[in-house]
Amino acid sequence: MRKKWIIVVSVIGAILLGTVLAGPVMSVVEKPKYKIITAEKNIEVRLYSPMIIAATQITDNRKEAISKGFRLLADYIFGNNIVQKNIAMTAPVQQQSSQKIPMTAPVQQQSTGHSWTISFVMPSKYTMESLPKPNDKRVTLKEIPSQKFVVIRFSGLNSDANIKKHEKRLKYYINTHKLAVTGSPKYAFYNPPWTLPFMRRNEVMIEIKQ
Repeated sequence: MRKKWIIVVSVIGAILLGTVLAGPVMSVVEKPKYKIITAEKNIEVRLYSPMIIAATQITDNRKEAISKGFRLLADYIFGNNIVQKNIAMTAPVQQQSSQKIPMTAPVQQQSTGHSWTISFVMPSKYTMESLPKPNDKRVTLKEIPSQKFVVIRFSGLNSDANIKKHEKRLKYYINTHKLAVTGSPKYAFYNPPWTLPFMRRNEVMIEIKQ
């Protein structure tokens, strides 16, 4: 009986350890490149390098929008795209095939009036010419120039309450430091949903006028 309990406890321990480690392991993916200009506790002013994003617009509440948008974008990077290749030099034939694109972090969400823009940053090795075009017209590719953001980083669940609490702190920082900002806040989530809350990386970002 004692031996059985030892086995049960060992299995439970292995599962818990796997859950703890899954977040960091799954989150070791390429992230947008940026330079930190200033930092104060968990708030940073960052200068981001140019990037390409795959984006889609969803009209729904915030949680449903990011769920639907994530599925559309994941479908694109996991193969629902077109790759055009020329075959045979004397008689080019266009062949359509699917290509998987490496996953990156974070998933970004930003309010655009009555809808939400959900986006993935594309791996830096790609250009607009080399990225396979989406099959789904609801997914678009866009080049983003270098931008400056003020960002607050926090852990926990990406609940509305947690986001709004840190968004309020970020706006207080913006007001006290007299930063000129533009656009609506952008939310960034870096970890898979099974990551323990205290190990998650979430951010609220607001663009600074250049």
